[in-house]
Amino acid sequence: MIRFIAAALALAVSMIATPASAYWEYGHETIASIAYRNVKPQTRAAIDRLLARQALLETPTCPAKTIEQASVWADCVKPLGQRFSYAYNWHYQNVNICKPFTLKGNCPDGNCVSAQVERDVKLLQDKDVPVREKVMALVFLVHFMGDLHQPLHAGDKADLGGNRARSDYGIYGPERLNLHSIMDGLLAERAISTPAPLIVAHSPAERVAMGAGTVEDWSRENWEAARTAYTEAFGGDPCRADVPARGKLDDAAVERLVPLMRTQITRGGLRLARLLDEAFGPPPPEAPKR
Repeated sequence: MIRFIAAALALAVSMIATPASAYWEYGHETIASIAYRNVKPQTRAAIDRLLARQALLETPTCPAKTIEQASVWADCVKPLGQRFSYAYNWHYQNVNICKPFTLKGNCPDGNCVSAQVERDVKLLQDKDVPVREKVMALVFLVHFMGDLHQPLHAGDKADLGGNRARSDYGIYGPERLNLHSIMDGLLAERAISTPAPLIVAHSPAERVAMGAGTVEDWSRENWEAARTAYTEAFGGDPCRADVPARGKLDDAAVERLVPLMRTQITRGGLRLARLLDEAFGPPPPEAPKR
């Protein structure tokens, strides 16, 4: 319970001090750090070379000199007005948890997080893409892999990614607190700060196992995690007719969700590492001609 109170106070302070900032910096930076620790040495060198050119982004108030800074760049530039407004829909894909999973209809014209992840990898692989565009593709990719692994960026109940799903967190329950901000901030902090450390070098077998799958597979997995979060917050099937107007994550629910969040953060980091290795590594062999 003490951790609930401490985390709640920290969130309250952050909301007052930086109302325009995202809650999820801690999660983004952790996923980026996991990836950086686990990429191949030549990939790490390629990342460093591109980030050394981050001035080409011309966003001095939003630096991207390190992979941790790069991981929050896409949120940092949101207040810059129309300049980056085209990227707003790339941060999420709100697939309804009360309907069968599909990305069709939930990624209009390819404007969603999963589609942009795939585009960014292709841009980094393309030798003809200018350096500035490669730097931007890198910072977008690092950020969007974090978004993809925050469950409330992957699934919701037609409630703006849980922003309209009011919920308490332990004894902390101001009126505007919602499930999205809990998953973005309070629960993310709890998961990351719970021992053991998440930013570690993983074995090759662990990297292969946790990094496996496609972007669509990862989207489905995080959509399922979103349903789990709603189930915990609203005491059962979140799609039933008598779901309460306000949810509550008590101590027991939080204890059940912490391992899920830790797993998704680790998966996000190792999957990002895999994509970065693929983006900066040699091109895949061409299929034999018939």
